[in-house]
Amino acid sequence: MENIVTTQDEPFQADLFPDDPGSPAAKEVALYRDAVRLGFGRLQQTGGLVLNSTLIDIYRLLKNRSDGFRAVPGTALRNEQTDETVFVPPQGAREIVDHMTALERFVNDDGRSELDPLIKMALIHHQFESIHPFADGNGRIGRILNVLYLTQSGLLDIPILYLSRHITRNKDANYWTSKGNAESGVFMVLGT
Repeated sequence: MENIVTTQDEPFQADLFPDDPGSPAAKEVALYRDAVRLGFGRLQQTGGLVLNSTLIDIYRLLKNRSDGFRAVPGTALRNEQTDETVFVPPQGAREIVDHMTALERFVNDDGRSELDPLIKMALIHHQFESIHPFADGNGRIGRILNVLYLTQSGLLDIPILYLSRHITRNKDANYWTSKGNAESGVFMVLGT
């Protein structure tokens, strides 16, 4: 999770002691886990549909708020170093709802396109982040939307994308030794 550093033990401790999760990072990881579980449960309840109501409930859980899509204009994405505005997402509440309704249809109707699911996921993610429907937490919710879509499309059995397992399982194939070079060494080759 972005900018969250914790140990493997802390989230387990947060489960055992929810009133005192140990650290803010452990609390965020536990909330993220709960949000993924909520989304996956809704996916099962709706027959595989990723609904805007699910995304709103995920937002409410993650941010401990009762509102939904942004209703107040003024959101702009800025370069943190220069404070320059780099992108202004849709501003009006009706416009945001209209865009999110169209995105919901695109996510759930494979008949609307013949795109490879990974390409479609990238487009879904780009559109979601461009709409920027929530006051906060759009990055985390967008990543949850990604794994929910991959689960919906059958590319994941459960909404967990754990690349470390793949890298570890394929460790031998991912490493190679440079031969014929005085400075032989082991190099990581990603994507093999």
